[in-house]
Amino acid sequence: MQIKPESPEEERLVAAIDPARIPRHIAIIMDGNGRWAHQRGFRERIKGHEAAVEAVRAAVRSSGQLGAEVLTLYAFSMENWQRPRREVTALMHLLKRFLYDEIPEMQENNVRLIVSGQLERVPNHVIRAIEHNRAMTGKNTGLVVNLALSYGARQEITEAARRFAADVLAGKATPGQLTPERFAGYLFHPELPDPELLIRTSGEMRISNFLLWQIAYTELVVLPVLWPDFRRVHLLQAVVEYQSHERRFGGVGARKPNP
Repeated sequence: MQIKPESPEEERLVAAIDPARIPRHIAIIMDGNGRWAHQRGFRERIKGHEAAVEAVRAAVRSSGQLGAEVLTLYAFSMENWQRPRREVTALMHLLKRFLYDEIPEMQENNVRLIVSGQLERVPNHVIRAIEHNRAMTGKNTGLVVNLALSYGARQEITEAARRFAADVLAGKATPGQLTPERFAGYLFHPELPDPELLIRTSGEMRISNFLLWQIAYTELVVLPVLWPDFRRVHLLQAVVEYQSHERRFGGVGARKPNP
């Protein structure tokens, strides 16, 4: 853990964190951009998305400083395609700019990008930005940022079932060979550990079709802060709360340590 506290509150939180029990994989449902914009009198929700860029930077930096291995960010859901075209178009241009602009900092901090989702509907200019970012950061060995883009957990599970069924039809597997472990191998990124901590901002108590398979035993922390206002102190608060939970994994008794 490489965090230099910048306020008394951060100092208190850092002192409360056990460095041996940092979650390997942190996932975040980044909620509240529209409300943030509305509360400040903006007519367009995109103002909240623009303000959220700094929150994303804070989450990436802080996760790396904590020593997490993976940070999954719910950037754009399958359901988000139903939003007004003007907003979707603005979001895609904002994402493209972010993917290009953040490369120097990602390189400096040894961060690598991967993407989870069904990208057929994602505009080509965003796909090119993703490919460029991945090419530039692909050899980095630090924090993995998994961008959930055009993502839906039910869709991911359905696609995994199709892939297994195709293997059965091709004679590469039989139905009796299917186990939870084997099924997980058909998901978007089976090499990633399951999230140990899921953070949702804005105080909403919903999962919103996010990582439904992977979060079977994930600890959920809901923060009242709207996503554009999210900073390192909020990630520290979530980790302190996470470490206060007793992770039983369906059993009873002593805490199961992180692997």
